[in-house]
Amino acid sequence: MRSLPKKLILLHKRMNSCLKNIALILLASFFWLGCKVYSFTGASIAGKTMNVQNLQNNSANVVPTLSPTLTDKIRSRILSQTGLAPVQGVNADYELSGAITGYNVSISGLGSAEQAQASQNRLTITVQIEFNNKLDPKASFKQTFSRFADFGANQQLQSVENKLIEDIANQLADDIFNKAFVNW
Repeated sequence: MRSLPKKLILLHKRMNSCLKNIALILLASFFWLGCKVYSFTGASIAGKTMNVQNLQNNSANVVPTLSPTLTDKIRSRILSQTGLAPVQGVNADYELSGAITGYNVSISGLGSAEQAQASQNRLTITVQIEFNNKLDPKASFKQTFSRFADFGANQQLQSVENKLIEDIANQLADDIFNKAFVNW
């Protein structure tokens, strides 16, 4: 009877060793199956290269700094969050191109009914983006994105324009990145 506990102890040790091996095999297979690059943003990127072309400014109101600012924000957002290498030409895994189609100022808020005067103005920027995913053509898209920022009616557009463009460009870059890589 004394040999029974020894046998149980040996059996228990073998089972523990076997379970450890199974756990290691499962862990290794998860790493092996996950051969895509993942980022903390939730993006899943299988490719290695990206080509972001300069956005054309086709809006009726042309601001000279708008196209370079917006293009740079989009390019920086994508490259910094994905680890993709920037390339020129058609050999990229992902290509992004597009145009600025709208740059408009409108009234977004009125003061008192007696005065019928604007209290807020709104700058809206609209872009048409074409994203080509050569690794997964179903993930490619052509879509319009639009964002805005309000500013006080007592402010001149020229005095707040650079800040507004910067803020809107950041929002548009986030929207485009999320559509292209996070699939929101």
